[in-house]
Amino acid sequence: MAATQSEIPTAPAAAPAANPLFPLVLQLADTSLILAHRLSEWCGHGPVLEQDLALANIALDLLGEARSYYQYAAELEGQGRTEDDLAYLRSAVEYRNPLLVEQPNGDFAHTIVRQFLFDNFHYHLLKELQSGPDARLAAIAEKSVKEAAYHLKWSSEWLIRLGDGTPESRQHLDKAIATLWRFAGELTTPTALETNLQELGLLPEYAALLPAMQAHAAHVLAEATVPLPAAPFAQQGGKSGRHSEHLGYLLAELQYLQRTYPGLTW
Repeated sequence: MAATQSEIPTAPAAAPAANPLFPLVLQLADTSLILAHRLSEWCGHGPVLEQDLALANIALDLLGEARSYYQYAAELEGQGRTEDDLAYLRSAVEYRNPLLVEQPNGDFAHTIVRQFLFDNFHYHLLKELQSGPDARLAAIAEKSVKEAAYHLKWSSEWLIRLGDGTPESRQHLDKAIATLWRFAGELTTPTALETNLQELGLLPEYAALLPAMQAHAAHVLAEATVPLPAAPFAQQGGKSGRHSEHLGYLLAELQYLQRTYPGLTW
């Protein structure tokens, strides 16, 4: 007997497509979260108490920024996931942070160089995002750019202090620059997703950020008596989910409590 119309199985309704801004906001969230966690590893281990607290405060600023992005990303996705789901229940290949921020702390000079490279990009990006067409993203940027300005000032002053300090501090700084400078290029090299959003006017052109970034870097390095490094081959992949081995270890620690005790609340 032929089935009636009501008996014919139908395919489940397709989930609503996520807003095109979702992957970008998620990328911004991942970047701030991963760097915040790296900086939190300094808590109790800073070279002096004042800088121990400064590192912890920068980590808290970035964590607050990450929360704002994750909350917005969850709304844009519209799949019922929360900020905690996005932060704690994704695998390493699903993260879209650039490789720079997942690099280990190393010594204090390594942390300063990593922070300076990120801050120089982060501050100038937020300056442009705060006048962008998406009101929610602009509001997050407007709040965060004030903190990012302090972060850039702090890391710039320390880079100068290490470069124009003692022979030992200069040796550590030179080694850190040689190790980390190659990761800076990924920050301003757009992925296909970023290029599409730039064409739509939803993301600033990274090329437009470069003159101010390069001018600031040149000024700080001159004050530090450090020659401007030649632009090396840019290590890339993090923004596309291809990460170094360091991210897996970081996430194992970051996500341990939530994965061991799902749904745990304070």
